[in-house]
Amino acid sequence: MNQDYQLTVQEVLERPIFQQAYLAGGQEGLQRLVRWVHIIEVIHFEQLLQGGEMILTTGAAFKSDTSAFMTYLDQLIHNQVACLCIEMGHNLTTIPQEWIAAADAYQLPLIIFPQSVRFIDITQDIHAYMINQHHKALQDLEKISREFHRMTLTSQGVSHVLGLLQSSTKAQVIYVPLEGQPKFIPPLASRESEPWLVFLANKLEHSPESSTAASPSVWDVNGQTIIIQPVGAMGKTWAHLLLVLSCKPQEYEYLILDSASLSIAQDLLRKRYMDERKLYTQTLWVDDLLHLRIRDEEQIKVLIGNEFKKLNELAFYVILIEFEHDQDEQQNLPNEGLESLGIHLSLVVRSLFEQHTFHPLITLKNNRLVIVAFDKAPKRPSKDRLQMIFQSLLQMKAEERMKLIIGVGQRNRSFMQAHVSYQEAIQAISMASTLHGSVMFFDQLGVFQLLFHIADKAILQGFVRTYLGPIIDHDQLKGSELLRTLKVYLDNDGSKQVAAQQLFIVRQSLYYRLEKIEELLGSDYMLPEKRLALQVGIRAYQLVNPHVQL
Repeated sequence: MNQDYQLTVQEVLERPIFQQAYLAGGQEGLQRLVRWVHIIEVIHFEQLLQGGEMILTTGAAFKSDTSAFMTYLDQLIHNQVACLCIEMGHNLTTIPQEWIAAADAYQLPLIIFPQSVRFIDITQDIHAYMINQHHKALQDLEKISREFHRMTLTSQGVSHVLGLLQSSTKAQVIYVPLEGQPKFIPPLASRESEPWLVFLANKLEHSPESSTAASPSVWDVNGQTIIIQPVGAMGKTWAHLLLVLSCKPQEYEYLILDSASLSIAQDLLRKRYMDERKLYTQTLWVDDLLHLRIRDEEQIKVLIGNEFKKLNELAFYVILIEFEHDQDEQQNLPNEGLESLGIHLSLVVRSLFEQHTFHPLITLKNNRLVIVAFDKAPKRPSKDRLQMIFQSLLQMKAEERMKLIIGVGQRNRSFMQAHVSYQEAIQAISMASTLHGSVMFFDQLGVFQLLFHIADKAILQGFVRTYLGPIIDHDQLKGSELLRTLKVYLDNDGSKQVAAQQLFIVRQSLYYRLEKIEELLGSDYMLPEKRLALQVGIRAYQLVNPHVQL
């Protein structure tokens, strides 16, 4: 904590209530910090302490017994208390030299009250001071946090935040962005700054979780404490903020560092939002490519320049992400609000794809993001990486009450094939409600891939009527669930046990339904050809009736 809000043993001795007290030993420990006051009159108490306490006692636990005193003292040392205050009187009339020598050896201040003193007055005085100082610290933290926020609205926001952080903590502040030059406040010569950069690089290399964790990591080096705070958002770290302290950090330093890192992250996020909007305008041509309004590779070469050859040789996926906010909020979003929502989502998507070694080209159309994701690591399983991206994205956006549906076209190459993968992504996402999925890969749709190519829906409906007409009519007339029963039964290879479990009915009910199905379709419905036709017919029914849940 900032020195103004800390209370040392030295400062305690200067308070009026300690006027009659004197320091008997442990002078080297006068700069210890007092966190609380505790009265202990028993010989065994180790579980009662947390460290930093001022201990008050009349000596009732050890009296003049040096061995008992040493047992008492060892527990204090082990728990790193701030000091020991002894009241002389009924239990003690003198302090043995061995006690003073032990206090000196452990550098534990030993304070003596020669006369009786009211411990309640000491407790109230110290505790009231601490509570007031803590309240003042919180007020100052709030003021500094507001100032951090105001600073990030200026052109040199990050530099101003770093300056205020340094003046508030009196520590060496080091800011190391992943892109750009590091900053040292106050400035350091290159021979002094280089070791800190090497230190950070080593720590991140040997503790990679430190670079992505939201909480800071703390290191003690040569009598100094170094706090490393990652700065970033959306699961990505953009910089590291280091605080180099000459003393042990308190809650104040952690809180002010967290506030500073959050303000810097907001500033960086705002700039990345502007960059994302700029990228969005630069990739509007992707929409033309996907809709075949660009039919010549030469046009693409002009649009993207030197990147064309490299990207044109990489395999890619076209991914469609449909987003929808909470219904109450969605109604209040104007068109520009929907676009802003899409660009913020685009920021997250770009970050995730880049983390998993894809090069994304992103465009936004209403409430859909379209990503052409070029695979920069073809030797690593691309589907596994895509699944990790989608899992992170769905989890992140669920916390923001945003619903996402994702469709993925098949892996392809060459810019001029992008429209094929795009159409596959559209077809995949169209099956999300039918197949009850949030992420739909086109190459996992099975027979639906063929059915999509039958443009004449009358053909599909005729096929469905031919094989499933009696079942559909019975369900509509009686309100039964024979079609769903048939689907589950066939999908589980005719296993009655599994079918009954999935339908949540007893076996007897399933037997009755199967008898009815046989009566309507004929006893040969489980023969291979007819069974295949029934399964294809069910898929065709789902395709032409996407609102019906089976």
